[in-house]
Amino acid sequence: MAGIYSLARPLLFRLNPETAHDLILKTIGLIGQIHPLNQYLADTCRGPLPSIPVDAMGLSFPNPIGLAAGLDKDAKAVDGLAALGFGFLELGTVTPLPQSGNPRPRMFRLTSAQALVNRMGFNSGGLNLFLARLGQQHQQTIIGINLGRNAATSNNDAWRDYLTGLRAVYRVADYVTINISSPNTEGLRDLQERDALDSLIQYLKDEQTKLADLHQKYTPIAVKISPDLNAESIARVAEVLTLRGIDGIVATNTTISRPLNTDAHLHASQAGGLSGAPLATLSHRVITELRQHTPSEFPVIGVGGIMDAASAQAAFSAGATLIQLYSGLIYRGPALVPEILKGLQTAKAAVS
Repeated sequence: MAGIYSLARPLLFRLNPETAHDLILKTIGLIGQIHPLNQYLADTCRGPLPSIPVDAMGLSFPNPIGLAAGLDKDAKAVDGLAALGFGFLELGTVTPLPQSGNPRPRMFRLTSAQALVNRMGFNSGGLNLFLARLGQQHQQTIIGINLGRNAATSNNDAWRDYLTGLRAVYRVADYVTINISSPNTEGLRDLQERDALDSLIQYLKDEQTKLADLHQKYTPIAVKISPDLNAESIARVAEVLTLRGIDGIVATNTTISRPLNTDAHLHASQAGGLSGAPLATLSHRVITELRQHTPSEFPVIGVGGIMDAASAQAAFSAGATLIQLYSGLIYRGPALVPEILKGLQTAKAAVS
């Protein structure tokens, strides 16, 4: 699989980034629909995977490597993605109503920095389409569903959108992530402020209790936070989320800062959130500071700048319980998943 992607990447990188993304996702989705090809992908192209089970949020993950939200927003390629060896997939961000997102072009490569800038703006087919597609998949992997508010919804009414999403996906999701940290929906990050956050989480926890009783199933809720929070804000967020009984934190989303030489990279000055290798230091800082304000067993899902086995290990060393990949997959391809797992296995063996 590594060889196939290395051959295809130069061609894909000649395309507009969003066009290439859509083409790759469509291809993986088609492979996933054809069982013999999907099985071949799992058994032969991917190769055998180390077993590194992790228990978190009341769930048993076969391994700690997940797909980050944003890559499959509308549940188009779940079966194909599951065959690549992920321990879990986080789908979305999905909004209650369909919306087109921000105008194109809205995704840009900073190739020499192994980075992306995007200002997608929660482009989403909406909950109905998302759930219809998810219902057609046959995967057995753990599924997280990332929820956002519609752009036309004010922050004062954001809780209504998040509750609509929670009710819709509660039964089918293994866990739910509340996205209040995308820089590409105006005002969204203000929901990380203490009073707004406390109010939103109270609504969500009350609804979670009702839904758990209705469905006889407890679906954990995580919250995805920004890498641009300062130390005081991280402490405040951790305090609110742990006191309210949230089940985990995803750290982090993309950054509006530019921790790289902007003059050296075409598109670095584009508006939007930066992901990829330059995000690693910011993400690790947030994870480290979260660990100062949360119990040791509290789940933190690390995402941002994980491009190889070494950067994956750095995220775990910072305090991550699980990790997620996005930009690393764009630059390295699906071989990144077994590479990281084998690196983790080797590191584990060296310690024991």
